Amino acid sequence: IVFIDELVLYTVCAQCKAWEAQGFQPLRVAVNLSAHTFQQPNLVETITSVLQKTGLDPHFLELEITESIAMENIETTIHKLNKLSELGIQIAIDDFGTGFSSLYYLKKFPIHKLKISQHFVSAIMTDQNDQMIVSSIIALGQSLKLKVVAEGVETENQLIFLKKRQCDEMQGYLFCKPLPADKFQENGRTG
Repeated sequence: IVFIDELVLYTVCAQCKAWEAQGFQPLRVAVNLSAHTFQQPNLVETITSVLQKTGLDPHFLELEITESIAMENIETTIHKLNKLSELGIQIAIDDFGTGFSSLYYLKKFPIHKLKISQHFVSAIMTDQNDQMIVSSIIALGQSLKLKVVAEGVETENQLIFLKKRQCDEMQGYLFCKPLPADKFQENGRTG
């Protein structure tokens, strides 16, 4: 998995740099890291090497880790996240609300985004508990001056609900299904 994660990271960074060289507006791309990769002692060096090899500005890279990864070895996590953040890389906690995070440590992590799990978003129109959880995560993120991203947005009603609560960003099939790089590039030219 470490090899695959490194290959994905390199491919994403190289593609973003290629688009930039073709005249496209630079964009930030998020890459999920597996638990095994995040625990590697040379993680920061590996990511630094990929950025140097591809020439991608670190500000255009966002790394996503789950709550459970973040909570495995807290002091090491804080150290790694600080180093990555110092490089200019954005850090997001993925699937927020599905793990067992401590709010005490949440404030200590140098993170930039909370990503609300699609498990909560999918039922916000039918489940009052999910409505409360999503609303609370948005309020928590805003209070901590973090961007909040809702995952798995598939309907206009979900979009309206999230906009009313001032969710910063949304992603899901309502906007676009996953695309290979060449199709994404085509869409960038036409839309």
